[in-house]
Amino acid sequence: MNINTVSTTAFADQRPGTSGLRKKVKVFQQPHYLENFVQSIFNALEGFRGQTLVVGGDGRYYNREALQIILKMAAANGFGKVIAGRGALLSTPAASCVIRKYKAFGGIILSASHNPGGPNADFGIKYNASNGGPAAENITEAIYKLSLAINEYHISDAPDIDIDNLGQQKMGDMIVEMIDPVADYADMMEQLFDFDAMRKLLGSGTFSMSFDAMNAITGPYAREILEKRLAAPAGTVLRAEPLVDFGGAHPDPNLAHAKELVSLMNASNAPDFGAASDGDGDRNMILGSHFYVTPSDSLAILAANATLVPAYAKGLAGVARSMPTSQAVDRVADVLGIDCYETPTGWKFFGNLLDAGKITLCGEESFGTGSNHVREKDGLWAVLFWLNILAVRKQSVAEIVKDHWQKFGRDVYTRHDYEGVATDGANALMQDLRARTGELAGQTFGSYRVEHCDDFSYTDVVDNSTSSQQGIRILFSNGARIVYRLSGTGTEGATLRVYIEQPEKDPAKLENDPQLLLSELIKLSASVAHIENYTGRHVPDVIT
Repeated sequence: MNINTVSTTAFADQRPGTSGLRKKVKVFQQPHYLENFVQSIFNALEGFRGQTLVVGGDGRYYNREALQIILKMAAANGFGKVIAGRGALLSTPAASCVIRKYKAFGGIILSASHNPGGPNADFGIKYNASNGGPAAENITEAIYKLSLAINEYHISDAPDIDIDNLGQQKMGDMIVEMIDPVADYADMMEQLFDFDAMRKLLGSGTFSMSFDAMNAITGPYAREILEKRLAAPAGTVLRAEPLVDFGGAHPDPNLAHAKELVSLMNASNAPDFGAASDGDGDRNMILGSHFYVTPSDSLAILAANATLVPAYAKGLAGVARSMPTSQAVDRVADVLGIDCYETPTGWKFFGNLLDAGKITLCGEESFGTGSNHVREKDGLWAVLFWLNILAVRKQSVAEIVKDHWQKFGRDVYTRHDYEGVATDGANALMQDLRARTGELAGQTFGSYRVEHCDDFSYTDVVDNSTSSQQGIRILFSNGARIVYRLSGTGTEGATLRVYIEQPEKDPAKLENDPQLLLSELIKLSASVAHIENYTGRHVPDVIT
């Protein structure tokens, strides 16, 4: 094997976002583009020579080609071993599991998560550290700075290897081991949950469920765990085959993009339990028969019922949520007498808290929930957590949620997304809100009085690092909130997310439609930020 040093020119657009670098496939296919970014990752790291790197992805278009390039670059840069998922497949939570189990130096995950796939759609790449979690901001910033100055990269001239069969192969001095992408993760799930109770529930003849894998990575995992190890009937897992373009569907598990499952769960003969996961397996949506569970409520309910699950039977060290996530889990933490941390959006912010043992469960409103078992959010884990609770409590999803509201109150919550808006307009909107935070405090809008307004800043309690400009918060005297932030997960234009929340304890209103209960706040959220003026949109694209 010869090592080639290739001269290159830097690209100016390789700053990683909250979940790595995401661009259109055709951008990554440009000569040197992927190679530049991978070399910038390696240049930002120290002490990896002879160490193990984990690589895998969500199966989207260009995953297989990217894996071969990364293998050759890892060999040329001195890694001793690469562990990769067979077929270039490895869900994001499974990659975290594998990094941690085999004590790897780190990992490269090939995914654009819930973004569409295909030759004209999206691709992504991110680096995860030795704890299995997304790289810290100081590393991603170093990668970006190095990408601006790069002038060469190193790659071997070795032939492509067989990535479709298990076992070890050699690439020069480096070992490449292709592993079953499902086995390690499935074994871990069996250690966390009460599989006997879940197996009994699924085999009772009186309970049914449907899991929509959305033609994405979670299909093989769900088939192995739900249909094989838990003996759920064949066909429980829908759209189970990972496809490079996700079958032309949008692999985002929400009410707008999982319409088939939503229709099934609202039918006259609906299953008792429905769930879905996204492109790379780290998100989840939970449904009961004719009942939708918001991600914020889901996190709170998992925390309130954690002791029913073997892995968490001794209780929780603490919980954490992203700032835009509703305050439902805060109320649970208050009752349990444990700490609740509010962090910026992005799973990497939970990593320090998990590593320090300060929290056990964490989650964000964008359909992500997780715990200390890995350092990523984990869609199928959340589904199994719910299934375990259902098996123990022997109540329906709706009954469990309504009981929770009666005990803790309800944080009525919605998120309005304005997708693909002009970046300049979205940035101007945020800049205008930021400039008016001081003057908004104390103002009254209808029945709402602004108690506080700020641009959220976070100081990490473990390493004292700070993150500023994480979203505009308008906090009202009655406990209601409106939050505005721009999402970093898209590849075209900007996505403005508006989060609207209000506590409700009136038993007569607990089950009302959030859009009805929040109607005044929804109108206020649009008018205060002048959304139509800045974006040209008078209604959101997606409501969850």
